[in-house]
Amino acid sequence: MSTNINSGQIAELEKQYRICLINSVLGYKSLNLLGTINKNGDTNLCVISSAFHLGANPPLIGMVMRPGREHNDTLANIQATGQFTLNNVLPAWYKQAHQTSASYPSGVSEFETCGFDAQYVPGFEAPFVQQSTVRIGLKLRETIPMEINRTTIVIGEIIEILVEDALIGQDGTIDHIHAETMTVAGLDAYFLPSPVGRLAYAKPDIEPHEINEP
Repeated sequence: MSTNINSGQIAELEKQYRICLINSVLGYKSLNLLGTINKNGDTNLCVISSAFHLGANPPLIGMVMRPGREHNDTLANIQATGQFTLNNVLPAWYKQAHQTSASYPSGVSEFETCGFDAQYVPGFEAPFVQQSTVRIGLKLRETIPMEINRTTIVIGEIIEILVEDALIGQDGTIDHIHAETMTVAGLDAYFLPSPVGRLAYAKPDIEPHEINEP
């Protein structure tokens, strides 16, 4: 038995059911802790699942920010300082990471409230997460307001990558399995991915094959 849900039916769904359905329909998503700081030195941390690769030259990452609220400091901090960090989430810390999505009052640091330690590097203002194994520092390049739903697409350029040498392969690929990088489906279902295989660059008239195969 299968279910077909059309746009009219989606619009009539109970609000929370619709939110869960639409948020989970794409399956597994990137999971990161987004670190920011304001001009007064107050830190902010929130978990996001909207980051996406935008290009390698220049190295760009985009993410979608929800409509602004009075006590939502994240976007304001990014616009004020022009910097932010994205940090992977490890199994030992996913509950604390989830807690950063709580609606804390403006000025309250989720680093302190949720038990994370801020890490800094010289010449970069925004805080990294010490409890992460893959940390990315970005400078703001562009913000795109979306009229359709009042979200904002934030585009940042990678200017810092903090990762152990052992997690970077000879071809530059980061080993997220050994980094213990978690992923998320929907709003609250967290997973550890398992490897299936790496395929060689696709070319016409050549059958797909593993990278280590002839």
